[in-house]
Order: sequence, then structure tokens, then C-alpha cells
Amino acid sequence: MSDKRIMDIEVLRAVAVMGVLFHHVQGSLFTDTVPLLVKIQVWAQSWWGVDLFFAISGFVIARGLIPALRRCNTRQEYWQQTRNFWLRRAFRLLPAAWLWLALMLLACVFLNRSGAFGSLYANLQATLAGVLQYANFRLADSFFHYEYGSSFVYWSLSLEEQFYLLFPLLIVLLRKHLVWALLALIAVQILTVRSPLLMFVRTDALAVGVLLAMWSAQPSYRRWEPTFLRLPGVGTAVLLGIGLLLCFMATDRFTFASYRIGSLTVLSALLVWIASYNRDYLLPAGRLQQLMAWIGSRSYGIYLIHVPAYLLVRELIFRLQAAGLPSPAGHPILTSLLALGLIALLSELNYRFVEMPMRNRGAALVARLGTSRSAVPSSGATSC
Repeated sequence: MSDKRIMDIEVLRAVAVMGVLFHHVQGSLFTDTVPLLVKIQVWAQSWWGVDLFFAISGFVIARGLIPALRRCNTRQEYWQQTRNFWLRRAFRLLPAAWLWLALMLLACVFLNRSGAFGSLYANLQATLAGVLQYANFRLADSFFHYEYGSSFVYWSLSLEEQFYLLFPLLIVLLRKHLVWALLALIAVQILTVRSPLLMFVRTDALAVGVLLAMWSAQPSYRRWEPTFLRLPGVGTAVLLGIGLLLCFMATDRFTFASYRIGSLTVLSALLVWIASYNRDYLLPAGRLQQLMAWIGSRSYGIYLIHVPAYLLVRELIFRLQAAGLPSPAGHPILTSLLALGLIALLSELNYRFVEMPMRNRGAALVARLGTSRSAVPSSGATSC
């Protein structure tokens, strides 16, 4: 399977992160009610961006990991591939995640005159949960009960890491039964009413993404390619239509609320399936695609940064008002533009100076470990 970037996947990452950004505007950036936002959110909610992220993640990770593990002929090769996977994940995700946890904690101490970042105790607990990867369980426990802290978005990162910590073991243990196990995992969740705890351990979209990756290696995958989307504008119309449907289904106006998450999973998987063919079905090549691909490539940093950026803008406005200086308070559009500009700047710096260097270090370490392993005389085991 090629590791070449799929532009439609980057577009979907951009769609997902923009949905999350919009969902957190009210409450994180604006504490007072913004009438226009209220009117929009009655008919359209965008928290489903996280489920789209999960489906993308399951597909992207599994399309490389499953073939690599299934090519292994010895236990040693299997553990080497698993170790390499975990190392690449750690270098890809943890440095930026821990950096922004630390910065939010510092902001809570030194840039919190307005109280926007919350209490120090809650943020200390949230930081510990983010570092030790149990943020989803803490958020489920705190839901409408007590203050979580400013790093609440780390719940989804913890859930992903829990899933991928176990996933290589499932591939080997279940082998040919992996598909059935994933289908059972999806079915149980889709048919279950989601309590707060089940909302924060939902893995159906991750599992669907994995199944898509497995299917993409089968001949039937090509036979089912939606070639009609090659018609000009059709794929983009499908993207907009499914996006609007997702927004509506995430609201309380969607009457089949018991099956809401399962429905969002199915539609998210549909988008990832279309994107997986790498034909630019969802958005044709051009400047808009380039912009969305830029957002998509920085989506991890944007996800980490957007809440602290919102809170920092609130703190800035508070200090300007306290000093009697002009501020964007009372001007939602100006405040939003200020926050988006800050997010774009910080995410670009994060991508260039944290994400990419650490990702490259992880790849170099894996290559170095592979070289040192191959330098040891082999006992006859087939190379993986």
C-alpha cells in the first residue's frame, strides 16, 4: 500500500477540524450568548468532526499496519513491527501533545487573570490525565459534575492511543477472525444507547476505518469504486450534502437520537470510503483543495491549539478592557478573526518546529533500530 498522501483524506481532515473549531467557539471563545451562533446551532452542530477523525485514523493506520504485521513470519518480527509502530506513533503525537499541555498549565498560572483557563487544581489533574492517556475516562466522570480543565479535547487522543495500543495484539490474536470481531464491536455500539461513559469510549468509527482499509486490499473494492463522482461538481456536492446531513443529525432535532452516533459513524465512513480511492472525488485539484490540504496537514496541531488560543484571546480582551484600551469585545466577527489568525500562526509553528522534526526523529530511530537488527547474524528467519 502506498504511503503517498491522499488529498481527499487531507480535505476530510480539514473538514473535521473546522467542525471541531466551530463547535467549541461558544463556551471557549465566547462565554456570552452570540445570537447568530445560537440560531445556527439549533439546526447544525459540528461535534461530529471527532467521529470523522476517528474514521480517517482507523483507515490510515490500518492500511499500513495490518499488511506489515501479516507479512511477519516469526514472533521476533511481529514484535519488531509493533515496536516500530508504537515508536512512530509516540514521536508523531506525544511531543506536540505534551508541549501544549505544559503551555496550558503555564497559562493557567501566569496568564489567567480573567480565569479563562480555569483552576490550577483542575488543570493539574487534566494534564496528568492527558499525559497518562486516561483523559477520556476523566472527562466521562467529570461530565456535568465538576471542572475538567482547559485540555478537555485530549479525551479523543487518549481513546485513540488506547485503541492503537491494543490493536497490534488483536491483529495477531484474531488473525482471520479480525473482521468479525470488528463488525461485532461496531454492531454492539451502534445498537447501544450511549451513556456519558460510552460516549467517551466510542470506537465504532475507528473500527469502520480499519475495515475500510482491509477492504481496500480486496478486488471487490475496485469494482465498487463510485466512478460517477468524476462528473464535474458531483463529488463536491456529495461532500456538502453529507456534511450538512451530519450537522443536522448532531442536533436535538434528529429524532432517532438513540442511533445518532452510529449514524454519524456510517456517514463518516462513507466520506472516507470515497476519499480512499485517491481520485480527488470530493474536491478537485485547485487553490481550494490546496488550502484545505494545508489545513488538513496541520489539523493535529490545530486540534491541540484551538482551545488554548480561544482562551488566550479571552484573556487578552479582559486585560485590554481592564486597562481601558480598545478591544474586540462585543464584535464577534473581529474576535473570531483574531482567534483564527492566532490558531493559524501557532499551528504552523507547531508543524514546522515540533511535529515534523519529531516525526523525522521517530522515523530515523526506527530506521536505526532496523539497521542494527539486520547487522546481527540471522538465525534463518525470513525478513518482514
